[in-house]
Amino acid sequence: MIADVKRMKSVSVLLACGAAGLLLAFTPIGSVTFTDITRQTGIHFKDTNSATPEKYLIETMTGGVALIDYDNDGYPDIFVVNGARIHSGQKDGEAPDKSAPDTWNRLYHNNHDGTFTDVTEKTGVRGSGYGMGAAVGDYDNDGFDDLLVTNFGSVILYHNNGNGTFTDVTQTAGLKTTGWMSSAGFFDYDNDGKLDLFIGRYLDWNFSKNIYCGSHESAGRAYCHPDNFRPIASYLFHNNGDGTFTDVSAKSKIAASPGKTLGVAFADFNNDGRIDISVANDSFPQFLFLNNGDGTFTENGVAAGVAFTDDGKTFAGMGTDAADVDNDGKPDIVTTALSNETYAYFHNNGGGTFDYDTNISRLGEITRLYGGWGMRIFDFDNDGTKDLFFANSHVMDNVQLTQPHVEYMEPLLLLKQVTPNKFADVSAHAGTVFAERWASRGAAFGDIDNDGDIDVVVVTCGGTLYVLRNDGGNANNWIALDLRGTRSNRDGIGAVVKLTSASGRVQYATATTTASYQSAQDRRIYFGIGQERSIKEIQIQWPSGTKQNLENPPIRRILQVTEGKPI
Repeated sequence: MIADVKRMKSVSVLLACGAAGLLLAFTPIGSVTFTDITRQTGIHFKDTNSATPEKYLIETMTGGVALIDYDNDGYPDIFVVNGARIHSGQKDGEAPDKSAPDTWNRLYHNNHDGTFTDVTEKTGVRGSGYGMGAAVGDYDNDGFDDLLVTNFGSVILYHNNGNGTFTDVTQTAGLKTTGWMSSAGFFDYDNDGKLDLFIGRYLDWNFSKNIYCGSHESAGRAYCHPDNFRPIASYLFHNNGDGTFTDVSAKSKIAASPGKTLGVAFADFNNDGRIDISVANDSFPQFLFLNNGDGTFTENGVAAGVAFTDDGKTFAGMGTDAADVDNDGKPDIVTTALSNETYAYFHNNGGGTFDYDTNISRLGEITRLYGGWGMRIFDFDNDGTKDLFFANSHVMDNVQLTQPHVEYMEPLLLLKQVTPNKFADVSAHAGTVFAERWASRGAAFGDIDNDGDIDVVVVTCGGTLYVLRNDGGNANNWIALDLRGTRSNRDGIGAVVKLTSASGRVQYATATTTASYQSAQDRRIYFGIGQERSIKEIQIQWPSGTKQNLENPPIRRILQVTEGKPI
């Protein structure tokens, strides 16, 4: 009944758009659906969160996933992070048990035919510890993407050996971490051609601090609200270029701003040629770390207008993404929140300020009863406008006992940008999968079948991994760029791309693998151009400062673009 009310509200939103809005919203939807193909893929994964009567907070927060083409065959593979065995009475210093195969992290090789093969043991990435998330990037510029896994208590850096195997190089790389690691990402903050590493930490929490929260009556024990625990600073590691990293958290002033990090995204928010950091904090002011260009960052969330809602309140920031929603050349921020709040849309005005456009964009009314985790800003139907996908669930598995209007398991959400900066819920028209209810957590987005539209992989807490194939998004025309840096980092992460189609319509994108919730994305850049049949020009601003123009590139192709070389 609750879901029906939500769908009725979304229909009324569409009607409010007028005839033109209806046409734009519905014309592509009938031919674009997301299909659950998990069974056909051969992937059999179940998240081991090891829920206990103690309601340890980590039990409800695991579930990251990454798309990584680890063998350079041109098809994204799937890496999924798993929890581990824990038990009531778990002691600090007692390692979570990851010895059983059902607790291992898993890597699935893409067979190019819609199926995947489990290569976990062969590749050496089964892991250790209680897993949270993953990040992807070629930190040593050897042509093979490497993998970072975040855990409660540690991280693991896997070096890709280029022969189908990985080696744990955490210690030799100098990645010394403690506490609860959450979302992480590779980016080149000093534009020296080497990927650095941001590692978010969530809370100052351990098993001995697991206080009793909830009611002693019928509702029983519940997972504690983050307000019960102190914030903690995140890490920044500088890439030394020799396989090692230096902890510059204090030197860079990242450590001067303790938070409650669950999501992170990178973009050049003030157009100064340097990549900045947007951080989603849980029930704590959101952070915007501006890159000063001298190795330091200034946390500017309050002054920029992204720290709070428009009425000055914090919210449960979990999943986040930074992208140019309205194609005005300035990256915006969208961040999920918890039920009874609203997901946040911070529109970049330029000049260092943002507007809280949650309500005028209709994002507020659509998401009020949802709790969001994995998410992405992307063009699901290739019509040239960016849309929103959210993987949802409440954090409390017994929330119905105290809030009957809210559910623990929730449906996915697909929002279409029907007019500039205004969204409508089109989930009901995008496949039967949107009628299901999951305890969703991490979500990764990318073209797993190389057919020109973006597919989605979702992990559920204590449940299944789902592979959702985009069917019909490639009916519109498109182009994809597979960047290869030379002076810049090999992955081209941080490159800003401007596309001008034949009609003169302009779109922008930033190369990144970091977005969503504790997850890593297909690093290739995709643009939809609708029914236009040609592209006038693509301009690439590489992190090194190199500017490169592609004139009249072919459409409906994945183009490998090497920095400074013609295609």
